[in-house]
Amino acid sequence: MRPCKKPFLLLFLGTFLFFFPVQLIYAQNDQFTVVIDPGHGGKDPGAVGSAAKEKDIVLSVGLKLGELIEQNHPDVKVLYTRDKDRFVELNQRAEIANREHADLFISIHCNALDRRRTSPQGVETFVLGLHRSKDNLDVAKAENAVIMYEDDYSVKYEGFNPNEPESYIIFEFMANEFLSQSVYLATLVQNQLITSSRRANRDVRQAGFLVLREVAMPSILIELGYISNKQEEKYLKSASGQSSLASSIYQGFKEYKREYDKKSHVFTDSHRDSEPTAALPITSGEAGKKEYRVQFLVSSYKYENGAAAFKGLNPVDFYTDGSTYKYTYGSTSDQRAIEQLLREARKKFKDAFIVEFEGGQRVR
Repeated sequence: MRPCKKPFLLLFLGTFLFFFPVQLIYAQNDQFTVVIDPGHGGKDPGAVGSAAKEKDIVLSVGLKLGELIEQNHPDVKVLYTRDKDRFVELNQRAEIANREHADLFISIHCNALDRRRTSPQGVETFVLGLHRSKDNLDVAKAENAVIMYEDDYSVKYEGFNPNEPESYIIFEFMANEFLSQSVYLATLVQNQLITSSRRANRDVRQAGFLVLREVAMPSILIELGYISNKQEEKYLKSASGQSSLASSIYQGFKEYKREYDKKSHVFTDSHRDSEPTAALPITSGEAGKKEYRVQFLVSSYKYENGAAAFKGLNPVDFYTDGSTYKYTYGSTSDQRAIEQLLREARKKFKDAFIVEFEGGQRVR
């Protein structure tokens, strides 16, 4: 690639706007594919603690996660950006996922603070977006600094400098086509890391990560904990800690995949073209009665009726799954009617899908 002669921001923005739609036209594989991305590697150790290196911890957790997925989901293809201690450039990690037309991209990292500062502890899961706080920017800077190990990084990444805040302005203009799916997966994984692995909660966040910038699929970046915290470093380095973290991420993936499969379900109805009947109001669920609802939102927060997050949808109900609230629109026993409600919901929530209940309990 020739050195860029245009101002960085205009060239970078143009590159993003033209690149992303091209990736979106890829046809999906029949087989569900997940790419696991253990950060750093080889000459790049990542964050370094008193007795452990980030590159080793995340590789171990990534491989364990892949094994769990392969053992329990024969319909899922698992790929790694690296499966041993070697250096992989950031743009190559995205290329691996895009070339395979993957359905998910999971990047795994550890956090750290300067040794002169008292280190916090806890897990946080990121999606691509504009950092809203200095802490988020600092995390993005640390992870993006890996490009310093690459030759001609200023040319390859169109003048992006991970240490200059001005370079991150571009993320304010990005509209991630997969943001809602990414946030959903991030919420599921974060909740599992908190409840199952009993890690301190540092929330789901947005920040400008280069490794997530060009992947054309739902993607998350997990910070497993602070290697700069002696207590947490001990946990991160332990075999039991790594197994627990991998299991928690897997449980989040498992729920995401379960919802993905249900969204792929299409009702077969010989009367699909006839006029739909009116939807029934939400009921408390009578024993043995089958009802359909449209699920449109998943959140770790409980919203009140009429919340702005519902974008005017009414009536809205919810059910819980662990510490997660899953919000639904409408209720009917008629398949044709629920498909009409689905069309209405997708005008505001494009990832909405149909769920089935019996006696007030979700069955699929």
